[in-house]
Amino acid sequence: LGARIGSGRHYFSWITLDDALAAILFIVESPTLQGPINVVAPNPVTNREMTKALGRALHRPVALVVPAAVFRIAMGEWADDILLASVRAQPAKLLTAGFTFRHPDLGPALREMLA
Repeated sequence: LGARIGSGRHYFSWITLDDALAAILFIVESPTLQGPINVVAPNPVTNREMTKALGRALHRPVALVVPAAVFRIAMGEWADDILLASVRAQPAKLLTAGFTFRHPDLGPALREMLA
C-alpha cells in the first residue's frame, strides 16, 4: 500500500478514467467550451485523505509516514514539484457547461474500482 507523504496536508486533484474519458468526449462535443479546461474530479483531496481512503477501500491499515525530507534527498527539487506541491484544480468550466461526474468523490470511486 502507500504511505502518507510528509504532513499529508498537500492537496492534489484526481479523476477516474471513466470520468476523464467522458469529460474529453463532452468537451469535443461542446463547441462553446474553449481554452484551458481542467479535467479533474470536483473534490480534490489531501494526501492524508487519499491514503486513508485507499486503506479503507483495500481493508488495510495505513500507518507509515515518509518524511518529506526523504523525497527531497532522493529527488531534489522535483520532490516539491511532483510529490509535495499542493494543487486544488477545479473543473469549473465542465460544471458550468453541465457535465455530470459519475465519481465526484474519492471514497466511493475507489470502492467501485476495487470491487
